[in-house]
Amino acid sequence: MPSIEYSGLKVSGGKVFAIFTLLGALGGAAWTGFTFYQDYLDMREKITLYTEPDLSQYDEGMAVLKSEIDMILQEITIISDVARDMRSDMKADLRQMNGDIRHITEIVNDVEDRQKEDARELLDEMKLLEESLDLKIDKALNNPLNSMSAKSK
Repeated sequence: MPSIEYSGLKVSGGKVFAIFTLLGALGGAAWTGFTFYQDYLDMREKITLYTEPDLSQYDEGMAVLKSEIDMILQEITIISDVARDMRSDMKADLRQMNGDIRHITEIVNDVEDRQKEDARELLDEMKLLEESLDLKIDKALNNPLNSMSAKSK
């Protein structure tokens, strides 16, 4: 096997290969460390130079939307209050109408009862008048002074 001699140090081929491998690994590690450090410095520079984007338009739009939503909610509240008041008023009106209808029904029933009673009284009076008239007619017809008699008919 070939060997290398340098300043009185004799190194064989396998050791040379191991040394080159070790040097390559150390060089790769140093290059990787340098690359990471350079990336860190670039990132640090970008972070220090970073300016946040202007989101004022979005903020203004959000404020406008919020005010519109608040206005809509107020209108909904007003509409809800009006509907609640209308419902309460309608309930009160319906209750009053029911009371009025009951009162009117009572009046109509009283009038009908009085009308029926008056009709009965009239019929009774008509019967009495008819009976009285029949008696007077019979009396007049059966009167001996009358030239017509009830028997001749």
